[in-house]
Amino acid sequence: MGAFIGISVFLIVILIVLAVVAAIAIMNIYNRLVTLRNRYRNAFSQIDVQLRRRHDLIPNLVETVRGYMKHERETLEAVIAARNSAIAANQQAAQLPGDPAAMQQLAGAEAALTGTLGRLFALSEAYPDLKASQNMAQLTEELRTTENQIAFARQAFNDAVTRYNTSREVFPNNMVASGFNFQSAELLETIEAPEMRQAPQVSF
Repeated sequence: MGAFIGISVFLIVILIVLAVVAAIAIMNIYNRLVTLRNRYRNAFSQIDVQLRRRHDLIPNLVETVRGYMKHERETLEAVIAARNSAIAANQQAAQLPGDPAAMQQLAGAEAALTGTLGRLFALSEAYPDLKASQNMAQLTEELRTTENQIAFARQAFNDAVTRYNTSREVFPNNMVASGFNFQSAELLETIEAPEMRQAPQVSF
């Protein structure tokens, strides 16, 4: 009888130890996923800063161009409309970084904005006085710098998302992720229309 009780106590101790080890492992996985999720969300905040700067530069660009390109009203209005759509998409994405729908909408809106800017720069080639404008040259340089910063921030965000998704998908992390509703995060694809990538780099 004593031996049976001894074995029972031993088994209970083993079960308790295993339960504690499992609880610690789950806690560590959970904390790791939270850390990685916070990192990609913070990385998106850097994209947000640069996109806001890009959006803030566009009204000044339009006003500068308007004085020289009085007959290009449709193009100028298209740029403003695309900017407004991009602002709305960025605000949505900032609330839900990594959300597939928000990321796709943001990428699409920014690509559309880049496309309209590309058309604006292409039209400006026909206006020598505009090309010689110091204000236009400064705005173009600021836009170019901002585009580069956006590209760097987007790469950092995508790297952080990839690390999070990888950690979330491997075993046994995937069981913890599923149990605690850690959703997969979406990469932010290029926000430039491929055919317009060189548009902001027109020299003035």
